[in-house]
Amino acid sequence: MYKSAIRSLLSATALLAIGVASPAIAGEYDGVTIDAKLIGGQQYEALYGRIAEWEAATGATVNIISKKNHFELDKEFKSDIAAGTTNWCVGSNHSSFAPQYPTLYTDLSAYVDADEIAGFVPAMIASSTIGGRLVMLPRAQFDVSVLYYQKSLFEDEANKTAFAAEYGYDLVPPLTLDQFRDQAIFFADPPNFYGTQYAGKDEGASGRFYEMVVANGGQMFNDDWTPAFNSDAGKEALQWFLDLYEAGAVPPGTTSYLWDELGAGFASGTIAINLDWPGWSGYFNDPESSKAAGNVGITVQPMGSAGIHTGWSGFHGFSVTENCANKDAAASLVSFLTSEASQIAESSGGSLPTRTAVWDVVVANAEGDEYRTMALNAFQEGATYAFAVPQTEYWIEASNLIFPEIQAAILGDKTVDEALQAASDAVDEMMRENGVY
Repeated sequence: MYKSAIRSLLSATALLAIGVASPAIAGEYDGVTIDAKLIGGQQYEALYGRIAEWEAATGATVNIISKKNHFELDKEFKSDIAAGTTNWCVGSNHSSFAPQYPTLYTDLSAYVDADEIAGFVPAMIASSTIGGRLVMLPRAQFDVSVLYYQKSLFEDEANKTAFAAEYGYDLVPPLTLDQFRDQAIFFADPPNFYGTQYAGKDEGASGRFYEMVVANGGQMFNDDWTPAFNSDAGKEALQWFLDLYEAGAVPPGTTSYLWDELGAGFASGTIAINLDWPGWSGYFNDPESSKAAGNVGITVQPMGSAGIHTGWSGFHGFSVTENCANKDAAASLVSFLTSEASQIAESSGGSLPTRTAVWDVVVANAEGDEYRTMALNAFQEGATYAFAVPQTEYWIEASNLIFPEIQAAILGDKTVDEALQAASDAVDEMMRENGVY
């Protein structure tokens, strides 16, 4: 699905005129307040800065009542559903989380023109349609991680000589996860410098584990949804995390890290190689925010032992709640935040668009910019290896059972075998309790 989405993006040839037209008649929503619960983080703030334009054009006011990462929002949304307090209007959504909320969000196809919906990559709209209902519009946040690295480390002749002597092959950006591990250990000089880092909790941990299981030739679930990750591929994947931690190649606090901590870590200039998302590319090369600026290389993500590239992917979006008192105004805001103009603005920071026409603008804007062209090339290739999370409404619930066991193995509280068996047993019990099998 995601491969076809990117092919659709790359095949677009018509450069459309992009304006900043108001999505509503001037003053149409005078006096309306739209309560919103949005994902927080540095890479999202530029888009939120545009909300004032929509307010000025429509007369409405946006009241952001929550701004948290998706994992915390997920907990809040589920609490709202249980308590019956879902009368706020606009929420951040994600392809990994959306299947859990079958009753929370309204069908946007009733509030958004068909021609506007047709401007998105069809595969993204298909993934945003659950049970026949279009529950979100995608933003310019198609995500698949590629490899960022500090170029000077790989250009240093002393490093090249020492690495080849120790590992028996040339020092170049890693092509495999084994090479990634070798190089991260080689570059590490704790506590001042680390070879790499990784998310250590929530879906950040279980998602990375998932893509490495796949890259090693395994799978998370069998066809009947019984857990399949307690396998040779799963053990190899978990051992990779453990090896890096035991070698001191990652910061000691990595088991509490999520995306903001990882972004700040690479930008601090103290991380050698970093598997991360498109939205960080502009930030990492901005001298006002990053000590690594001017020294950042970007290449396609590595392969596992099965010769398969990592490629866990998904995309962000915005939704309107079923209980919103003014769905027309809320849908207008969602349309504005996912419009061509908004996607061009958001893509300028490095994220990948989900509107067909915007990709051409992004490519044109990169002409003559060596760094941006390198980033686009890496993400274009990386996206061809993309694969979604397992398509079950219980993915996040399973993820929440898996990541504590990953943490336990990394920290040495359990062996790899014990941790995977415990995770597998917990997921199996959860699936049975929910009547999946």
